[in-house]
Amino acid sequence: MEQIEKNIPILTVKNIYKSFKLNKKQMKERKVNEPFLIAVDDLSFNLYKGEIYGLLGPNGAGKTTTLRMLATLISPTKGSIYFLDKDYKNENEYIRSKIGFLTSELKLDDFFTPDYTFDFFASLYSLDKQETKNRKELLFNRFGINEFANTKISELSTGMKQKVSLAISLVHDPDLIIFDEPTNCLDIITSKIVEDYLLELKKEGKTLIISTHIFSLVEKLCDRIGIIIDGKMVIEGLKDEICQNKSLEDVFFNLYKTLKGDNK
Repeated sequence: MEQIEKNIPILTVKNIYKSFKLNKKQMKERKVNEPFLIAVDDLSFNLYKGEIYGLLGPNGAGKTTTLRMLATLISPTKGSIYFLDKDYKNENEYIRSKIGFLTSELKLDDFFTPDYTFDFFASLYSLDKQETKNRKELLFNRFGINEFANTKISELSTGMKQKVSLAISLVHDPDLIIFDEPTNCLDIITSKIVEDYLLELKKEGKTLIISTHIFSLVEKLCDRIGIIIDGKMVIEGLKDEICQNKSLEDVFFNLYKTLKGDNK
């Protein structure tokens, strides 16, 4: 694994925009005259080695679109993203080898087992048999998957499927880990296991960005926070500086009401 200095951004996001073309039906539903939607609007921020960054915002704020751009699944309409000195526009294959991405959109094949699925994803990252075995033992033990390793995905609970997805997102020991609702569908015991593991990854020097609706999770895990509303970054900084002895939930809703003109 390459050495990354802590004070140098591992990820640099510069003035990114993302717009989507709307059809006539979508224009009518949204009551707009322009045939496009700006999902992310001039977003800029940095991620540093060994930190957990929380990305917050209401539904439709642009969080998932942002994470999908960071994961190289879609490209910005304008703006630039860099992994260290590598431009996303030119180095997608290399960058994907350094990134892990967990999203609710990851659909596991019902006919495969966790064991087979893990091996398949490991092969995509060119892990050899010993590396695959070591990573599988580590992650399956951590998330309690061993008992279900040879059970078809279709027969697993929703929470177990989420744990398998977590293991797959970490199969190649990535430097940058992007999580969209990492504790979604997990019970309180498993959620605690996942939270503890995210903190372990941070101690190992990994960089994590998480998007979640759970304020307590952000308060517990995150070093810095960015809040986006209507695709724009409205506040960003160290968690303690943003909260200033208030709850993150109160800060968020006060900010939201002020920007939306809701004084109720």
